Amino acid sequence: MNTEKRRQIFSIFQKANPKPTTELQYSSPFELLVAVLLSAQATDVGVNKATKKLFPVANTPETILALGTAGLEQYIKTIGLFRSKGKHLLETCRLLIEKHGSVVPQDRESLEALPGVGRKTANVILNTAFGQPTIAVDTHIFRVSNRTGIAPGKTVLEVEKRLERLIPPEFKQDAHHWLILHGRYVCKARTPDCPHCGIEYLCEFKKKTRPTI
Repeated sequence: MNTEKRRQIFSIFQKANPKPTTELQYSSPFELLVAVLLSAQATDVGVNKATKKLFPVANTPETILALGTAGLEQYIKTIGLFRSKGKHLLETCRLLIEKHGSVVPQDRESLEALPGVGRKTANVILNTAFGQPTIAVDTHIFRVSNRTGIAPGKTVLEVEKRLERLIPPEFKQDAHHWLILHGRYVCKARTPDCPHCGIEYLCEFKKKTRPTI
């Protein structure tokens, strides 16, 4: 795929959704960090249901840490892997208090040093909370990048690096959200909705689906 095609694709995304954002509900960088930590192998809808009850009670490192293991688990037990996520979250709260003055750090190294925070989570925080043009490659972005030809790669990191290099600069800030939403609702894993895809004529996927009669 050439540069002009990529530019056209992201222009279409931008026109359809000028201000994309995460579907996780949050009102501070810390709340976003909590939501992203809980979202691994879980749906945004499921996480939002849990945090809707949790955040009015505890939405700072101190208040969540004060809940303790049993208290926190009462709010997040509907989410998959809630025990390990709860453990990571409590330890993250402790480290934020001890090392960062209860403030979510704005650099990758510090974020990735927090329990349960990997490169993808750090990229989400840097992009969505702090406005950095990072790209968090999840399963949706990995699939869309390879299927369309925008930035094919064999590994998540390879796709991330290629996206950073190949996406026109003016689209980088929002590219993460456009690609996730496109993968979640249009370019779906089992059956991509090619007949209703705004970039179908630019996409290089060879096995496009046909309209159903």
